[in-house]
Amino acid sequence: MKRLGSALLVTALTCSLVVTPVFAEPSIDTLKKNKSAAQSEVNSLQEELTALVSKISKLEGDLIAKGQEITQAEEDLEAAKIKEEEQYEAMKLRIKFMYEEGGSSFLETLVSAENFTDLVNKAEYVQNVHSYDRNMLNEYVETKQQVQDLKTTLETEMSNLESLQVEFEAEKDTLDSTIENKKDEIANLDEQIQVAVEKAAEEQRKREEAARKKAEEERQAAEARRQQSQGQTAAGTGSNNNKPTTTPSTNTPTTNTPTTSTPTTSTPTATGGNTATAQKIVSAAYSQLGVPYVWGGSTPGKGLDCSGLVQYCHAVAGISLPHYSESQYAGGKKVSSPQPGDICWKPGHVGIYIGNGQMIEAQRTGTNIMISAVRAQGYARYW
Repeated sequence: MKRLGSALLVTALTCSLVVTPVFAEPSIDTLKKNKSAAQSEVNSLQEELTALVSKISKLEGDLIAKGQEITQAEEDLEAAKIKEEEQYEAMKLRIKFMYEEGGSSFLETLVSAENFTDLVNKAEYVQNVHSYDRNMLNEYVETKQQVQDLKTTLETEMSNLESLQVEFEAEKDTLDSTIENKKDEIANLDEQIQVAVEKAAEEQRKREEAARKKAEEERQAAEARRQQSQGQTAAGTGSNNNKPTTTPSTNTPTTNTPTTSTPTTSTPTATGGNTATAQKIVSAAYSQLGVPYVWGGSTPGKGLDCSGLVQYCHAVAGISLPHYSESQYAGGKKVSSPQPGDICWKPGHVGIYIGNGQMIEAQRTGTNIMISAVRAQGYARYW
């Protein structure tokens, strides 16, 4: 009975044990393959990002052009309205002159005809005046309507382009995040590979050391056996010459591994140029705070887009720039540490750096020029 109870207890204890599987550490070859696969993904994602940035840049050009078309349509519409009002006022004056203040009524004009031909001519003249006024007024009304329809169409197209821009920006943010995560994964794999290599080297060193020690022990044992054999031979011949036996000591040479220090490198920081020019750029940017965002806008105080703002601020400082963010960034001196007056750039967008991690920018449709936290992937300088 006791044996049965003991057996049951052992079985219960065995079943209650939690077995934790032990996984072997990945080999160096496996880690390198994982790194290679991750790097291939990064390269592929980088190609997608490059193509997307190109789309964003092209889209910016399309938006600027569409914005300028809308601005022109608004000006044409305003001109058509003025023409319509002018024609309407002119027509009213002529009617008033002919029927009320002309010194003779329309009937008197006809009665005063010298003959039938004169009567027909005068009647035709009056009719022509009426027809002209009516046609001109209709023409301006039609023109105004056409311009209004064009403006509506352009605004719809602009809205579609802006929606596409939002999609591109979101896609770019996702790609940026994925690439960063993959780069972190690669960095982690690099660390694992380095640890694995060092561990393998240490194990190899230990094996070599153990082999060296074993060889030394075997050599010493062989030497001892040889000496013992020689002593027995000498005793057997009756020789009383005791010769001291010396065991040559082997000194393992100690190798001093030279310590190499890794030189520290510092990223050079571009120094400022003409600070007076930079201050003019910053002051011009401040002067436009609150001005509405207008795609393709280049009129200070009335409407500017992001590259229009940067173009204007540099123009105040005597620097001519194109109305396009990519060209503005490409043409400037690249700097790693921005100073007030520098251009803050990311694909499809620019602003003016004012210090303390802030910039002045024309952000997007529906907003006014504002101060905001810097969002940039690069900086360029013209001063």
